[in-house]
Amino acid sequence: MRALPPQGQDWPELKQALLDAKARDYSWKRGRMAVFFYYLDEALERLQQEAYMTFWTENNLGQRAFPSLAKLEGEVTEMALSLMHAPEGAAGSFTSGGSESIFLALLAARERAGKANPNIVIPDTAHLTFDRAAWYLGIEVRRVAVDRERRSDVMAMAAAVDYDTIALVGSAPNYPFGGIDRIEALGQLAQQHDLWLHVDACVGGFLNPFLSKLGADVPAWDFAVPGVTSISADIHKHGMAPKGASLLLVRDAALKQHHRFESSAWARGTYAAYTAQGTRPGGAVAAAWAVMMHLGEAGYLDCARRIMAARATIAAGVAAIPGLEVLPGNHAIIVYRSTDKALPIGRVATAMDQRGWLVSRQAEPDGIHLHINPLHAEVAEEYLTDLRAAVAEAREGAAPEMAAGRAY
Repeated sequence: MRALPPQGQDWPELKQALLDAKARDYSWKRGRMAVFFYYLDEALERLQQEAYMTFWTENNLGQRAFPSLAKLEGEVTEMALSLMHAPEGAAGSFTSGGSESIFLALLAARERAGKANPNIVIPDTAHLTFDRAAWYLGIEVRRVAVDRERRSDVMAMAAAVDYDTIALVGSAPNYPFGGIDRIEALGQLAQQHDLWLHVDACVGGFLNPFLSKLGADVPAWDFAVPGVTSISADIHKHGMAPKGASLLLVRDAALKQHHRFESSAWARGTYAAYTAQGTRPGGAVAAAWAVMMHLGEAGYLDCARRIMAARATIAAGVAAIPGLEVLPGNHAIIVYRSTDKALPIGRVATAMDQRGWLVSRQAEPDGIHLHINPLHAEVAEEYLTDLRAAVAEAREGAAPEMAAGRAY
């Protein structure tokens, strides 16, 4: 078991130890992975770092002590609400990531409904974070199979609703396939039964609006849809901010009370918080604000163009390889699989891994999953060159098969 060193070590030695620890990691700066990171260029990276360091020690729990953070958080929230067509009186909370945003949404739905045995009805493509949050909160999860387009089957979801249902969920897009659920129909269903409708836009919140401006066919998904109660949107994904920065946005500020904790049951007096965190890093707020202000609409449009260009290049290149098929989609997600029994996709995955690409395996259908971000526009052709070589190697049968089933 590692113990503290008897004497402290100097930074140069420690820095080298950290660099040595990273030596075997996959290279995200070279675009060698399509999960876990979102990167534009070194200029934005430096801006992220300097903005974060400007508030590196401030605690965002103490907004009375640091009114600057209250102002910055408010402006970040307002920009996101405007982007997602929120009505007057809408509000939001800055969180550590999509998991916390989703947790707070389900907490609010549960508290609002006040049911003894609450359940939620969700498409089976919804992120497993909903199941995790429901596990914490004592909520039953009813997963409903999606339709042939891998989008929410609203009639089947309606059939799963009963007296104890507190919320519906739709994704914009879902993470397994990149499809946007039928949010308008879910909104109607939510209004019919007075249910909370949460839209998981952790991936799409800061991409969908710009895809629409570029002419992509993006189904209605945000607060412009009647019945949408809340949206989770990660700024540290396509908002291009450093981790961890996400938002839970609600249609009406009064709804925030349902995920607010308050107690005076100790000697210090009243303690109140809208998030699952106590201490909150001020640097995350400052960096998110700086990135959003720096990129602006033009910068985000450029990111969206790069993503779609990379997607088009990679999807076309994969489809041109005999034995591989790209599943239908038109978002930042690409999933492809083998259509040839003589070409096990697990061997392709292993051969790509051996070439330095972190492969994210899809379980159903057995395939390979890519989440495209702007940097991939620079490495798309390199990826395809290695993929063609990997397919040839896989057909020879030399490499073992990488198992499916691990989403991350």
